[in-house]
Amino acid sequence: MQILLYDTTLRDGTQREGLSLSCDDKLKIALELDSLGVHYIEGGWPGSNPKDAEFFQRVGDAPLQHAKIAAFGSTRHAHTSCADDANIQALVAANTPVVTLVGKSWTLHVEKVLETSLDENLAMIADSVAYFKALGKEVVYDAEHFFDGYRANPSYALATLGAAARAGANYLVLCDTNGGSLPSWVTQVVRAVRDFIAAHQWLTEAHGVAQAALTAPLLGIHTHNDGALAVANAMAAVQEGCVQVQGTINGYGERCGNMDLIPLIANLQLKLDYQCLAADQLRRLTEVAHYVAAVANLNPDTHAPYVGRSAFAHKGGIHVAAIAKAEESYQHIEPNLVGNQKRVVVSELSGRGNVRMRADDMGLALNGNERAVLQQVKDLESRGFQFEAAEGSFEMLVRRSAPDYVAPFELLDFTVIVEKRGDNNMASQATVKVRIGDEVMHTAAEGDGPVNALDRAIRKALLPHYPELAEVRLVDYKVRIIDEHRGTAATPRVLIESARGEERWSTIGASQNIIEASWQALWDSLELPLLRASVQEEARCDTAVLSSS
Repeated sequence: MQILLYDTTLRDGTQREGLSLSCDDKLKIALELDSLGVHYIEGGWPGSNPKDAEFFQRVGDAPLQHAKIAAFGSTRHAHTSCADDANIQALVAANTPVVTLVGKSWTLHVEKVLETSLDENLAMIADSVAYFKALGKEVVYDAEHFFDGYRANPSYALATLGAAARAGANYLVLCDTNGGSLPSWVTQVVRAVRDFIAAHQWLTEAHGVAQAALTAPLLGIHTHNDGALAVANAMAAVQEGCVQVQGTINGYGERCGNMDLIPLIANLQLKLDYQCLAADQLRRLTEVAHYVAAVANLNPDTHAPYVGRSAFAHKGGIHVAAIAKAEESYQHIEPNLVGNQKRVVVSELSGRGNVRMRADDMGLALNGNERAVLQQVKDLESRGFQFEAAEGSFEMLVRRSAPDYVAPFELLDFTVIVEKRGDNNMASQATVKVRIGDEVMHTAAEGDGPVNALDRAIRKALLPHYPELAEVRLVDYKVRIIDEHRGTAATPRVLIESARGEERWSTIGASQNIIEASWQALWDSLELPLLRASVQEEARCDTAVLSSS
């Protein structure tokens, strides 16, 4: 059975605190959703702000191949005609093939929020839907607060759906706007609505004469995550007959968020055999989730189901030993089905299998040193290191364990001085002594802080011998206190992320002295690219020798 995906990241998703999308951002995401295979993309509320109005002006020129663009707005105001309603006319001006109208289902909202009569609310729904059907639009009717409204007054909640259906709505979408419903309640209510539609009560419900020529509308579901049940509630609704599912990428939305389309798609398609996307599109779920997060300037949730970096990460030694024999023993699906991959994490909880599999993933030979490397990991993590967050430092442990390892440089000692000069000026200077082969060098440098000064002094010593390090840059620097209860005597952990072109690696240090911890992380970050380059050069030489022979 085909499930129609309706994405509202560009409208409902932007109501998340701290999330703001420019018009260009919205166009980029729309193109990405279209390539994923989303059926409907809700672009925004054109009557609410200039940015959304601009989006609808520009999206008409976008090379969409699959998705229909929907403009969102409310039913007409009380005692106002559609022709005279500014919001309705903004929807007309948006010139989209689909219009989504939100209306009230709950008597509480009709009487206390809209401050109008129950009959007038029914007329508002019917008039607004009929207005856009007369313009040839596909109309999605969002029944706001439907599950709360049905609990308060079932007959009136159903009457609002009847008003929209009789006016020709293509979809009736049941909204759990407060996000507090349970799957059992969603199942019960959707079943009641399905029976209401199937019995054709909507033809005579509300007010007016039955119109036998009308086609029964399809049902949809729109859930929020305030009870951490948005995906479960949407799945329950689909199993009861809803064919359109509304949600956002990564669950972005107001308060606790909207229903996350990513796990919803994976669950329906991989676990229940519903058709949402083509198989090649399904494998793009991880890519799309990360792309939308990047455009939204938000960090991807590393623990997000299916698409998070840790979704298929294995840390415990027993678990890793099991997946080495049968991956399905600790994985509910094959990660590549959603574009993700298995990861083996090395930590103090690891066994030799973790070390061996992680080294294999890196293309490194352990030469029987699994036990020694594992013991180093355990000893260092007892002192505050954390190798699951610093795969570059783990790689250095493995490389240094090799019998032919030769350090490209050695830091013999360093001094860092921080001075306060004047009222607002701080100065940092570092002096280092570095050995490269038989040569010992003394260098000094100033910097914007002690770590920057230390980095500059070390690079001044290394660059004449290793000019390739000029391409290595520090892109992130994080400090975390390990034992907070010790106050200013606590041990800091330093995590550095370095990059060379598109290549990135993380390294770590931990010490009671933050400068020492920073040096440990810097040391690994600078030595690792040199060792990698050396191995690559040896491989090129071996290839050249083989070719010449």
